[in-house]
Amino acid sequence: APAFAAGCTAVLKPSELASVTCLELADVCKEVGLPPGVLNVVTGLGPEAGAPLSSHPDVDKVAFTGSYATGQKIMVAAAPTVKPVTLELGGKSPIVVFDDVDIDKAVEWTLFGCFWTNGQICSATSRLLIHKNIAKEFVDRMVAWSKNIKVSDPLEEGCRLGPVVSEGQYEKIKKFIANAKSEGATILTGGVRPKHLEKGFFIEPTIITDINTSMEIWREEVFGPV
Repeated sequence: APAFAAGCTAVLKPSELASVTCLELADVCKEVGLPPGVLNVVTGLGPEAGAPLSSHPDVDKVAFTGSYATGQKIMVAAAPTVKPVTLELGGKSPIVVFDDVDIDKAVEWTLFGCFWTNGQICSATSRLLIHKNIAKEFVDRMVAWSKNIKVSDPLEEGCRLGPVVSEGQYEKIKKFIANAKSEGATILTGGVRPKHLEKGFFIEPTIITDINTSMEIWREEVFGPV
């Protein structure tokens, strides 16, 4: 949208694991009368689709959201033509909660921020800094709320948390949780497959405490409901 507002055309290259939404968006744009060639969707793997876009002389600017390693490659690819690059390379977004808040509202929006799209969002509010006066009450309410989140097939009525996108991501999230535990953190709730779901890459909404700032779970983006 910002590219269009500035009078530019755009090429959108979605993740190979999540292309359907962008293809649906292209259909909607066509339906509402966006002129041909203004929005272009190119699907495929990074080396075959993303890399040529990054280095192509007719692409005037690259904006990328993804991993640090891929961000490095994009900067290298863009360097010969000295094109501007904007990178958002994974977040560990903090949410700061003071002791004058409406606790129920703050808990609701903290959990929404972290568990929306199953935690697979770059701005997930996954690192909490809570005032000590309300910390215990806040965490207790978060745990209670998390246990009432319906985890199910996303097409099922009332689903509030679905599976993560792939087996690779599922295993990566489980490893983050296991490492946190081995480093001395406490898994207050979740961190395992829901008992009623034997198939699919489902992980219960997870809350972890007793963390210090040197721990991996504090520093690294999980990209899951943790």
